[in-house]
Amino acid sequence: MMNTDHYTYRVTWSAEDEAHVGLCAEMPSLSWLAAAPEEALAGIRTLVQGCVRDMLAEGEPVPEPLAERRYSGEFKVRIPPEQHRRLVIEASEQGVSLNRLVSAKLSA
Repeated sequence: MMNTDHYTYRVTWSAEDEAHVGLCAEMPSLSWLAAAPEEALAGIRTLVQGCVRDMLAEGEPVPEPLAERRYSGEFKVRIPPEQHRRLVIEASEQGVSLNRLVSAKLSA
């Protein structure tokens, strides 16, 4: 059985449901509502374990944990030419590369 502890779990508050919501990034269609955050986390983890068990039993592909994926550190983004020009000018004025400027903006 796959180790579902490696998945990315998060608990947030839902004002609409007036409850804590347990979520799993690798399985965005799943959620678990509970009164306490600890219960929401326990609930989503149990739900994910059951889903993975069912997927394996049915021979369906199981999502790979985000933490175990390899990332190149590169991705392509399309932006309007005028925005590209503005960013190049800003990078030039700051004396940095366009890549460094955009990387800093993304991490801010």
